[in-house]
Amino acid sequence: MIKKSSIRRICVATLTLFILLIIYFFPSNDTIIKEHLSYIAKDEMPIFLVDNKDYVARTSIVKNSSETIEQIKEIIEALTKNTKKSSYIRDGFKPIIPDGTKILDLKLEESILTINFSKELLNVVHCDEQKMIEAIIYSLTEIKDIKKIKILVEGKPLTNLPNSNKKLPDYLDKSYGINKIYNLDSLKETTKTTIYYLSKNKDYYYYVPVTKVSNEKTERVEIIIKELKSTPIYHTNLISYLAASANMTSYEMLENAISLSFNNYLIANIKEEDILEEVKYSIALSIRDTYGINEVIFNIPDTENTKISI
Repeated sequence: MIKKSSIRRICVATLTLFILLIIYFFPSNDTIIKEHLSYIAKDEMPIFLVDNKDYVARTSIVKNSSETIEQIKEIIEALTKNTKKSSYIRDGFKPIIPDGTKILDLKLEESILTINFSKELLNVVHCDEQKMIEAIIYSLTEIKDIKKIKILVEGKPLTNLPNSNKKLPDYLDKSYGINKIYNLDSLKETTKTTIYYLSKNKDYYYYVPVTKVSNEKTERVEIIIKELKSTPIYHTNLISYLAASANMTSYEMLENAISLSFNNYLIANIKEEDILEEVKYSIALSIRDTYGINEVIFNIPDTENTKISI
């Protein structure tokens, strides 16, 4: 006959196993956030699609090839309405290139992608034409081999937006900006600073970049930190986890990197000496797209430096 103490041990062990299974199969929302934000999985690649709040936002799609040319085609296919790829797009996001648009040919030389679209590209509606250009630029320049893009339509350079006739640069890159907000006193001596915020659709967290166009003479890294610390009214749908008490004490520009020094309030938990993933990547992505710098080093008193490459 089994002793009572043995029965008790079996019950405790069973209960412990049950609790562990629950934690494993039903992780907390915080765990979900870190899975989505800390990396893009090896079988995925980043893409910028329009979210349900009408922002051009950074998400990801399945990557079926490691070849650059094939990845370009996959991205354009996913950005185009009513394609097979659309079924792989996450809930809450939508493509923006007009239905029927095709790539007629493309060429990649010295980090410049020349992409020739069919005439259907010009069918984009007025309210989407700027977003379409932003989505193409930001999605394709996520590929490391591509720095600039030249868009052709039926072999002719796209020099103006199809509806508003707004002039486009000869070569497009991330300096074009995205989800632009204007805060100008003058059209002279303007600066563009891109800040990455968080947004949420159900349990999925993702980044939304906003380019602030202003006359501020402050160094742009300081603008990034200031904006992330105090979310303005026009960003009511966006989130920043950078605490108002977190102060950047200094910064140093290095070769293709920047070193940022903060007080202790940057870290999530003094005991854990850890920086929130959401804070790290918001700052790093903002600096990457504003400066073209791929590495950010975070320095905090009495902790090991944290280095992040994007």
